[in-house]
Amino acid sequence: MPVELADAARALFGDRLDIAAAYAELLATDGVVRGLIGPREAPRIWDRHLLNCAAVAERIPKGIEVLDVGSGAGLPGLVLAIARPDLAVTLIEPLARRTSFLIEAVERLGLAGSVRVFRGRAEEAATGANGTAPLRGDVVTARAVAPLDRLAAWCLPLAVPNGRLVALKGASAAEEIVEHEAAVAKLGGGEPTVHLCGVGVIDPPTTVVEVVRERVVGPARTAAAKRSRGGRSRRR
Repeated sequence: MPVELADAARALFGDRLDIAAAYAELLATDGVVRGLIGPREAPRIWDRHLLNCAAVAERIPKGIEVLDVGSGAGLPGLVLAIARPDLAVTLIEPLARRTSFLIEAVERLGLAGSVRVFRGRAEEAATGANGTAPLRGDVVTARAVAPLDRLAAWCLPLAVPNGRLVALKGASAAEEIVEHEAAVAKLGGGEPTVHLCGVGVIDPPTTVVEVVRERVVGPARTAAAKRSRGGRSRRR
């Protein structure tokens, strides 16, 4: 860990800093070898990844269920589980090589009691797949997965009513909200809001966009689904 980040790491991870350090080592070694983290990212694992994700914990209430969509190497879900042992975290990831890494990481870091891994897409997690019941969380997180409209379509169905999507975004978060606010509303989401996490602890702070699931909206009917009701589509 870079010396200049030690105070921030202690503030965000507390007495679980040793687990965070073990995870950082895992990312810098197995994570790079297995293609989950780029080689150029290894020197920046603490500031760009671990601290950036851990700062989001301030937006998450105590003792709740968190679902992390497109977890990849465990960012931010596994980081939140390390920083916040009160959370129950499910890592949702469709790719086999990534889920294999996540399962091994959970075991090696001693987090099996609070973290589980679901292999599949967000849509499969929401409806139930591979013999599992549909997943629901009080908070659904995602980092660098997709634009806000697609993210809301994937994540809001996973949130309980009045639950929240907490999406890690970049400096253009406000512009993204303007572009996709109408689409988010159609999906049952409330007005998106921007928050800065880790102010005074990390520089720059982490930008997140939050969306409350205000309404339960059924899945959109595709053109193919509409045609299937009456066989062929009819021209007017």
